[in-house]
Amino acid sequence: MNLLILGGSGQLSGRVSELALGQGHAVWAVTRGIRPLPEGVHGVTADRNDPQALRAALASCGVRWDAAIDCICRTPDHARIDLDILPAFTDRLAVVSTDSVYHPAHKRVPQTEEPAEYMHDGGYGDLKRQMELVFLACPDLLKTTIFRPGHIFGPGFLPGCYPEQSRQADLLAHIRADKPLRLVGGGDFLIHPIYVDDMALALLDCLHNPTAHGEVYCIGGPDVITNAAYYVCLGELTGHSVQIESVPLEGYLEAHPQYSGHLCHRCYDLSKLASAGIRMPDMPLREGLRRQVEWLDTQIHA
Repeated sequence: MNLLILGGSGQLSGRVSELALGQGHAVWAVTRGIRPLPEGVHGVTADRNDPQALRAALASCGVRWDAAIDCICRTPDHARIDLDILPAFTDRLAVVSTDSVYHPAHKRVPQTEEPAEYMHDGGYGDLKRQMELVFLACPDLLKTTIFRPGHIFGPGFLPGCYPEQSRQADLLAHIRADKPLRLVGGGDFLIHPIYVDDMALALLDCLHNPTAHGEVYCIGGPDVITNAAYYVCLGELTGHSVQIESVPLEGYLEAHPQYSGHLCHRCYDLSKLASAGIRMPDMPLREGLRRQVEWLDTQIHA
């Protein structure tokens, strides 16, 4: 398969590229040319925000791609650019959205794709939802599949999933120093993490599945745990007993509205994903975190 990836040098998109190459596909990646691409990937230098430059860069490749994956589609304008340009080069697209499209105050446990209350605040989740709607309104232009992951983890990603200890370069050092971790409400909300390879493989697996055309899927790994349990597991993997300092939940969201998408249960019903026959994520959280810790330690000592 000839595969086009928008992105390709990021944490997720880079891994999609590597796994696609491992499956024997030929891979092209659209980036701004700032970071190196995995060996074997054909670089396409363009800013995806510049439609004219993107169109010219793709045309210069002289390739008709079997499918495309957009890992960096963040706004409705990005979706419109995809719909305007990509049909000349491919008819199949998979898109990475986010669980942040859901309004946290109205989430179910577990949350299904539909029905749902969505964000309407002009923020990240709202823009991602508006992006989804652009694709869903134009099923005849591109056969599009949309995924809504929550917390993606594994090699390439910083650890931490919850305020006030989220995506921190020094989190392992903090744990190893036996410093307490400040978790809002004690970290009692549920989380449904997905290992980076599982996310990448699901994107690749859906591309030749006609059942997935025009569909949206929640996606998460095999384990649903509390945020506190995630940090306890990190501690066990580093040989330390994690101390949790509970930050009062009352009034916290009002003072820090940017954390609304985390201060709720984030677990999802994967029955629609399974029914579609798309590869189900199967990396256990503990093993995935072990690999992430191992990778982080190589970065520290590099």
